[in-house]
Amino acid sequence: MINKRLLIKRLLSYNDENSFYDKKRQLNLHSKEGKGKFLKHICALSNANPNNNSFIVVGVEDENNKLTGVDFFDDSKIQNLINAYLHNPPEILYENIPFPKLPKNKVIGLVTIKPKSEKNIASFKKTIHKYYSGFTYKRIGSNSSLMIVDFNLKDTNSNLVTSIEKSAVNNIEHTLDGVFDFMERHKNNNAKYKVFKEQFVLCWSGRKKIINKATYYSRVDIEMVTEQVTLFYSSLDEVTIHHNDNSFIITEYINLGINNDLKRYPLEKKVIHFSDNGNYNIATELLFEPPKFDKKILFHLYNANNALIDKIIRKQHLDKNDLTDILNLPSTYLILSLNEFSDAKEKLVSIKNYLKNHSEEIYLEYKEVLRILRKIQYK
Repeated sequence: MINKRLLIKRLLSYNDENSFYDKKRQLNLHSKEGKGKFLKHICALSNANPNNNSFIVVGVEDENNKLTGVDFFDDSKIQNLINAYLHNPPEILYENIPFPKLPKNKVIGLVTIKPKSEKNIASFKKTIHKYYSGFTYKRIGSNSSLMIVDFNLKDTNSNLVTSIEKSAVNNIEHTLDGVFDFMERHKNNNAKYKVFKEQFVLCWSGRKKIINKATYYSRVDIEMVTEQVTLFYSSLDEVTIHHNDNSFIITEYINLGINNDLKRYPLEKKVIHFSDNGNYNIATELLFEPPKFDKKILFHLYNANNALIDKIIRKQHLDKNDLTDILNLPSTYLILSLNEFSDAKEKLVSIKNYLKNHSEEIYLEYKEVLRILRKIQYK
């Protein structure tokens, strides 16, 4: 098995111009511009590497390779974006890789673009931002270049990439170091581990609480130590955890309500299934059914929140009631968005910087709301 942390270190050691990996400080998949740029790089790397894996490392300073990290990203439907916009789309995998020196809630993102089963050129089939239908790109040196004329797919990197991947193969020492490191970092959060199929070591932790005889965990962190991959991380959600000899099952819940009348709703089930052949797969099932609320109350919330956002944007004085209402903005705009107020998300995004500077707690909730809306979007 490949240790993804070692793989990232090996990739970053190649500072010279190359066509098998790229590095980014961050990805912005909330905007059309950000999605378009991401699709361009996927297209270019796939066309430059038809016979081998290629990679994008996310959360790295371009000039000095400093690891800055990004938020945990658990969008299992990112392949849908690739399939929707590209002809001959490659299969991709996004993984979250923990590094000891990063803050607890930060990881390095690793995008793996897999070789094509059919050697056809990838190109845009739909226009997004400034990337037009019919455009195709190829990685040349360190640039993703627009290709005006037809070109042939050539194998130029497979031997080098194979060598890099072999040098990142895991061993017992790396696995044990990973387990000890996880247990130490989470010693106050019910840290546990389990070995599946005598090959996979999975560690998890969380703050345990029992409600109506059911056991829930908050601030959950789950890592596949054998590959150094974070499989789940949440600062706010509650989850239930079950496992057997073949699978590890996480069911995620969110609390929603108005005026502190909160109820718990199942959001998503994630099943990590381990096979005897040394592989594992992750299946997700969206369970969420949006709750409906009284329209009169929702319109009152909508108008009050919009007025508050207008005051924030205009930098007007905020009284004590305003400062209290700000704490509820992410959750109330989530409820509004789920109840067919189509511009609720855009209203919330418009004050991203204000929430980011207000407090870490409210900014975490803001990001959780966007994550939930992204999940529900694919339903």
